[in-house]
Amino acid sequence: MAAHKWLSETPWPTAQLPRQELEARLEKFIATHWMGVLCTVGKSGPIGSPVEYHPEGLTVYILPQPGSPKLRAMQRDPRLCFAIYGENSGWASVQGAQLFGEAQLLDPGTPEHTHAMTIYRWMASAEQLGMPTDQPPQVQLLKLAPEKIVYTEQWLRKDGFGPRQIWYRDASRAAKAQAYGHQNQPDAL
Repeated sequence: MAAHKWLSETPWPTAQLPRQELEARLEKFIATHWMGVLCTVGKSGPIGSPVEYHPEGLTVYILPQPGSPKLRAMQRDPRLCFAIYGENSGWASVQGAQLFGEAQLLDPGTPEHTHAMTIYRWMASAEQLGMPTDQPPQVQLLKLAPEKIVYTEQWLRKDGFGPRQIWYRDASRAAKAQAYGHQNQPDAL
């Protein structure tokens, strides 16, 4: 007997949350985490790097290491995916978000960089790394204002919503329901 009966129900629901509710869930999820995997396209293929981030609404700021392969990849090809996942203890708690968009690299000395450094909590990292804390690092900062977010929350199934919710910056783009789930197959091993 399953601890959460709704987990075994198939097919999985596909209903989308209302946009305002989805945005509230996304903002809370993104704000309550601080690490993710930045995926870029390098010369030899994909690069996935675990990185610290700090959000402002649905926008995230990341401080890429100067001269790193991921920074060079973004300078060549700005397309990226940033994946954030929540701690989980099984299927009922699976939760995560994939943010898709183009890298916007902010140069030191610009108003955008100055603003971003008020969001990015650089002092804590600087202290841990033994770096100066009298002024923000004067290096490029990545701003990702996503065009699309794929949000996964299995608990939504309990309330009749699809566990995959799609958000687009362009509110006129309606998310399409996606069918997922494992069908009970009695003859399968």
